[in-house]
Amino acid sequence: MMLKKFKDLTEKEILAIAIGAEEEDGRIYGDFADALREEYPSTAGMFEDMRKEEAVHRDRLIAMFRQRFGEHIPLIRRENVKGFLQRRPVWLVRPLGVKVARKQAELMELEAQRFYHKAASRTSDVSTRELLNQLADEERKHTRTAGELEEKHLTVTAKAQEEESHRKLFLLQVVQPGLAGLMDGSVSTLAPLFAAAFATRHSWDAFLVGLAASIGAGISMAFSEGLSDDGSLTGRGSPWLRGGVTGLMTTAGGIGHTLPFLISSFRVATLVAAAVVAVELCVISYVRHKYMDTPFLQATFQVVVGGVLVFLTGWLIGSS
Repeated sequence: MMLKKFKDLTEKEILAIAIGAEEEDGRIYGDFADALREEYPSTAGMFEDMRKEEAVHRDRLIAMFRQRFGEHIPLIRRENVKGFLQRRPVWLVRPLGVKVARKQAELMELEAQRFYHKAASRTSDVSTRELLNQLADEERKHTRTAGELEEKHLTVTAKAQEEESHRKLFLLQVVQPGLAGLMDGSVSTLAPLFAAAFATRHSWDAFLVGLAASIGAGISMAFSEGLSDDGSLTGRGSPWLRGGVTGLMTTAGGIGHTLPFLISSFRVATLVAAAVVAVELCVISYVRHKYMDTPFLQATFQVVVGGVLVFLTGWLIGSS
């Protein structure tokens, strides 16, 4: 597609781009507000105020355009002109990260400020140049305005509530699937690994079985978690993210106590693997205690009992 150079734009086209840009930015702020309203209501209120400001800018530009060029506004957008940043449509992402939205807003205001300064220098009409310079100053002040809006909307209580919401989302989307994967990988692979180890008494054979069990369990758990729900009703986020986290943590949990069987001495490899299993179970107990509010002793008892039972199963089958 042929893009126009900024220096080739007419004043009519400059105003048309500015009108379209303000309308688009306002809609993006509206999308941010809509996406964040449930989990981050105070930040959503901030973006709603910013949307209203963009609407005021647009109306002033439309009034100037009508005064100079009439009713018809030509269809020309920022993406039709060289030099504008290509924006990733983060406003379409669900769930939307609150920090991502704030960062995008900063970039939008900076780009708008640069555009108005450059547009004013290309404009000969005094009233239009004055309006563009005013808008450039207002965009420059928006960083401070955004801070004032944040102060207004994000009180200490509101920030605490939003931080708690962020923590809950992190639990739902990362910690819970990761913990489920780690537990499954650390516990379910014990039986085939140690059964093969005690049946063959060869480290390399045990390693191959453990590796296959870990990767197979990771793939299985990834699909199981990803297909369990699409996150639209539960708020658990993208099934791709949850499935990926679960699969990777499942594989990691199994690989941890499989790697010691790269040691050629079967006895040493078995002792090291048993020590790794003990560390893994302690880590799982700590994560359950820290993120799932489970008493540490209770979490340790639940995890250790399960791990010991599976280990004994592998040992008994392998030794039979």
